[in-house]
Parts: sequence; structure tokens; C-alpha cells
Amino acid sequence: MGYDATDHVEMPPVTDWVNDWDWLDDQWGSNAIDIWNSVREQCPVATTERYGRAFMPVTMEGVAAVANDTEHFSSIWVNVGRPDAPRRPAPPITSDPPDHHGHRRLLLPSFSPKKIALMEQELREYCRGLIADLDGLDTADAAVQYTQHIPVHGICQLTGIPEGDADLFRDWIYRNFQLAPRDNAVRVQVMMEMTAYIDEILRDRLVSPRDDMLTFIANAEIDGEPVDWELKLGYIRLLIIAGIDTTWSAIGSGLWHFAQHPDEVARLVAVGDDDMLWQTASEEVLRFYAPVTMARKVIGETTIAGCPVHPGDQMLLTFPAANHDPEAFEDPHLFQLDRAKNRHVAFGLGIHRCVGSNLARLELLVGLQEWLRAFPHYSLDPTRSTTWANGQVRGPRTIPVLLNR
Repeated sequence: MGYDATDHVEMPPVTDWVNDWDWLDDQWGSNAIDIWNSVREQCPVATTERYGRAFMPVTMEGVAAVANDTEHFSSIWVNVGRPDAPRRPAPPITSDPPDHHGHRRLLLPSFSPKKIALMEQELREYCRGLIADLDGLDTADAAVQYTQHIPVHGICQLTGIPEGDADLFRDWIYRNFQLAPRDNAVRVQVMMEMTAYIDEILRDRLVSPRDDMLTFIANAEIDGEPVDWELKLGYIRLLIIAGIDTTWSAIGSGLWHFAQHPDEVARLVAVGDDDMLWQTASEEVLRFYAPVTMARKVIGETTIAGCPVHPGDQMLLTFPAANHDPEAFEDPHLFQLDRAKNRHVAFGLGIHRCVGSNLARLELLVGLQEWLRAFPHYSLDPTRSTTWANGQVRGPRTIPVLLNR
């Protein structure tokens, strides 16, 4: 595949989020919630031509309609990018029925509640080690020095992927989510690098098997038939891309939030780790700051919230926007530590609901508990700004804080 510099598209700043939205606009990262709420007040579906024709429903009803409709919407495209963008499979997230069920069934046992629960104590010790590294410091970056490491550790512990390659994973994640939607050359380069890396590590497991998920995937079969090698590469590609940045962003959003709400921190650290308040608080972080937005390719003529869509169009599935729909939640603009009724869709809807949600929930809960207990009086550093990632996975990339021991 050959691409040159003309494959990079510069985009002007957005001035009309209803008719010309762009999820990579600099305003998106820190202001997405306000953007979705403003759009929803004007219409249920926004449009753009920046990546070809693409639509963005911002209501729970609209998002759910797309997520549950596999007849008119395909998961072969799971992000909004240029229509000519090269794409490779990463099942089960990029698979449609009937193939989807087999891929999901293959991976689900590795993420079962029982298996994930066994990881808790080691994960706590790892978080405490990160915190110990901050001993003696008055300031820190809660994202760079803490949150970004936790899901890398978790996914590497679960799969057998070498944790020493964490910086490589984070570089792929940055380029894949922040640059590739506008630049086909970047997309191709990241895919080539990831494919070569994963191919080598899976082939090594064929020769030297271990008791890990990589070995399981290297030898994977569905209904007695070997899974195509390209799809095996896709499984690992998905685990690296989707299993790290998403949870890193959720934990970071929680720490950014609680740094500004010492009253909520005080309530949490006053109760035991098993108290239900920690559960409801974690779920509220997921609702309020849901990091993940998905996409679909339109494959059949239909309408969403009265808006006609056509084959070849793209559909942005803003699960985070649905979590702020007043038709779906009481006072969605309020962060409620003990919100009792919270059927959020941070992990998606329909057949593609996140296969790794049990791991993500554990990492979020443990990450918050260990930090808040270690630094119950921390606050944002007023001399430095938090920076946010735009696009498909939205969350803080730097969180400068005063530890205030």
C-alpha cells in the first residue's frame, strides 16, 4: 500500500457542531459533554462531511437504535475516518453476525468474573508500587505516573504480552486514535508495525507454548476449525488498542474529577473497600466520563431519529453522549456519588458490548481506591493544565496534581 503526504488532511476548527462536527477538533477533549448537550438541544443527530458523510446521534434512543441494528449498520468500520482508509479486522468488535458470535464466545472465558477476580490482589500491589514511586514528591502527574500504567499491566498480566513494550503500545494508541483518522499513511504504518509485532509473538507461542492467552489465541479454533491467522492477529490488535487506552482514560477522568471534589473523596475513604459506595462511585465515573465512542458503516437505507442515512455513510456511536441524555437519566448533568439508578452504556450496547468490561471495572475500582486512600487531600496543580485526548477514546493525558500529603 502506498500513501504520500497528500493523504494527510488538515481540518479547520469547528464552528458548527450540528452540521460540521469533528471528533478530533481540539475543543472535543475537554468540552465534549457540553458539545453533545448543545447538539441535543438543537437536534437528535448531527452531521459532517469532513470524513465523507458521517452522522452523530446524541440521544440514548438514537444511539441504541444504531447499536442494536445489525441489518442496516455494519461493524466492519468501528471508527470514523476517511472513506478510503485501509482497515483490518479486529474481531469480535469488527465482526457482524453470524461470524461475531463465534469470535466473542472464544474470548469471553478469558474475561470471566471468576478469572478477573483472581487478579485483584496483584493489581493492588502493582498500584501501591506506582504510588510508592511518588514518595517524597509534592507534585506529580497522575496520568503519566499512575493511570496510564495500570491497564497496560492488567492486559499484559492477562494475555502474556510483554509489559516492557508499554511505550510502544502507547505510541500505537496515540497514532491510531489521534492521527490515523485524518491520515491514511499513519494508519497504514501503525497497522504494519502492529501486525509485524503480533505475528512474531504469536508464532513464538506456536513453537514455545506457555500457559497464557497468547498461546490460546495462537492455537484458536472455532467449531473445530482453525481461526484464520489474520483474525488471530486481529484479536491481539484489539486487546492492545482497546484494552489499554479505554481504562486508562476512565481512571484518569475519575482522578481528575475527584481532585476537584474533596468532599466526595472524604466520603469514599471513610468507608471500607467493599462498601457499595465505591461501586456506585465507579459506575458514576463510567457514566459521566465514559471514554469510548464507536462507529458503524451504514449498509442499508434507513432512518435514525427521522434522519435518512444511506449505504456508505458513517455513523458515530456516542455512548458517552447517551449517558448525558436527560430522557435516559435523572439530572444527568450532576455527578452523583451514590446514584442508585445507573443503566449507563459506557461499555456499549447490543452484541458488541465490551468483552473486557469485568477487567476494566476492576482496574478502575482498584486504581481509584489505592490513589484516593494514599492521597486523600490531593488537588489539581493550578500552575499547570490537564490535557485531553480527542477522538474515539477521550480522556486526560496529563493530570498535574499537588499531592498535599
